[in-house]
Amino acid sequence: MFGHGGMSELLIHSMAEFGDLILGVLDLAGARTIVEIGAEFGGMTQPLANFCAKRGGDLIAIDPSPAPEFVDWAATQPHVHHIAQPSLNVLAGLSGIDAWLIDGDHNYYTVLHELSAADALARRDGKPLLAILHDVGWPCSRRDMYYAPERIPHEYRQPCSHDAGVTLDDTGYSIGRGFRGGGHFAWALQSGGPRNGVLTAIEDFCRQAEAGERRLLYAHVPAVFGLGVLFEATAPWAEAVAEAVMPFHDNPLLAKLETNRLRNYLTVLDWQDGYIARR
Repeated sequence: MFGHGGMSELLIHSMAEFGDLILGVLDLAGARTIVEIGAEFGGMTQPLANFCAKRGGDLIAIDPSPAPEFVDWAATQPHVHHIAQPSLNVLAGLSGIDAWLIDGDHNYYTVLHELSAADALARRDGKPLLAILHDVGWPCSRRDMYYAPERIPHEYRQPCSHDAGVTLDDTGYSIGRGFRGGGHFAWALQSGGPRNGVLTAIEDFCRQAEAGERRLLYAHVPAVFGLGVLFEATAPWAEAVAEAVMPFHDNPLLAKLETNRLRNYLTVLDWQDGYIARR
């Protein structure tokens, strides 16, 4: 989902990098019908579609503006149903969902309400909650990113800019350097604090669930912008899923490799920006 001018081909950024782990978790949970929020065409949609088809289920892909290639491909797939609207406009109308992949708008308001809607549907349909989320690590863990800031209610929207760039060691922002959206998305101008970031949304959602005397388990994989696996502790498959994800949970080696990867990429961006400035 992320890119930076001509450098996007250097950036490992897709949820598809976790494909084996994700499909393994879905298999252990016996999932058949899956919702993918943020289809775009990041490489995960086709494996998910094949997974659902083999199990007699369906993939519901929610994305208001995916790549044209995705739209053409989805139209030929009987097990894929594309909904071209923002997720929060349509989730309440779904039913029978076994698992959720959330990789759409990476901000507190959207993710909190996507999780709340998914949880409400799961409880209504008598299904344990299973949600797999991307971009739970830096930079979106504690900093909102907005594809469409105008869709976020004012009381939830952080001060933001399409021109802002972010770096690992600065909780603020830069202009003309760092990781930025090139006009495609806006960053919150400050990281941290309440109602800011994907991981903050997950934590607040879990606190709300615990206040209602429900126990959720959360595994945090600190690689490729972070993968989160959130699931009901009382699910019949919970122990098997926990065993599958535990080796990756808060793994310090993965975390070090990810920090090194990000520092290298940001250095390359600085080199590119310096070259462009000298031309």
